[in-house]
Amino acid sequence: MPYDDSVPPTRRARPLLVAAALAALCLTAVAGCGGAQDPAGTDPGAAKPGPEAEATASASASTSPSATPTESRPSGATPTAPLPQGPLTGRTVVIDPGHNPRNREHTEEINQQVDIGTGRKECDTTGTSTDAGYAEARFTLDVSHRLRELLRAQGARVVLTHDDDRPFGPCIDERARIGNEAKADAVVSVHADGSAVGNRGFHVILPAAVKGGGADTSKIVKSSADLGARIAGHFVRTTGSAPSNYIGGGTGLDTRGDLGGLNLSTVPKVFVECGNMRDPEDAALLTDAGWRQKAAQGMADGIAAYLKG
Repeated sequence: MPYDDSVPPTRRARPLLVAAALAALCLTAVAGCGGAQDPAGTDPGAAKPGPEAEATASASASTSPSATPTESRPSGATPTAPLPQGPLTGRTVVIDPGHNPRNREHTEEINQQVDIGTGRKECDTTGTSTDAGYAEARFTLDVSHRLRELLRAQGARVVLTHDDDRPFGPCIDERARIGNEAKADAVVSVHADGSAVGNRGFHVILPAAVKGGGADTSKIVKSSADLGARIAGHFVRTTGSAPSNYIGGGTGLDTRGDLGGLNLSTVPKVFVECGNMRDPEDAALLTDAGWRQKAAQGMADGIAAYLKG
């Protein structure tokens, strides 16, 4: 598989029902899940190209200041190659690799404001990086490729919002629209955080109950919380990483109403912040190919558990 297996250089809480679901899984893997909440950092980092993209096909038309998104296919496959039959046959999953390796070369475009229903925000950002320059956008593409293969092996139709095949973006409103138009059964946006040293662990961001303008999450809040709790539980078991010690109060779950990608979604969707790139210990994990495979496996297991019910 065309993964980047080289070792790169190193450099907020849900209702009790959801938290309890995570806690039950967490207890089987990691002791001492706890911590205080703190805002996530937004340090940008220099982006480097991720692994070579596989063949792609059009997935959606763009109406925001970004190019056409793509649907990905496995390496060596033709556009008509059938998907494997498996437990996820007939299901569609959209994977959204956070940011874009070349966003830093298009600051004017990504700084354009787009409508997120409850207000306006920048089209996209550069993302963060480790202190040694391993870019979040490179990390998210690598993990997304791994996650795609794991889901396809179970028969799922997988759509990527981008695959290192466009100059910047897509914008956050388009990322949401791709999942909506694909009628996805689940959407997972892959990220890594950029917080202070000592802030460690992963967290899953869930959509808040938001209604205004083009945003209405009322129909997806409950299902997204279920999806997020299952991903968090399996992520703990598979990676060995503890839930964030600085966001989510030890649950590994955070609810936000300020993210356009969640506000504009009409299908179940979560963000997964796999770790803190600015903490040396977390960075050592995020830059390790073996750990990235575990991260993808944890997400795949959580998505599969959600889709199977």
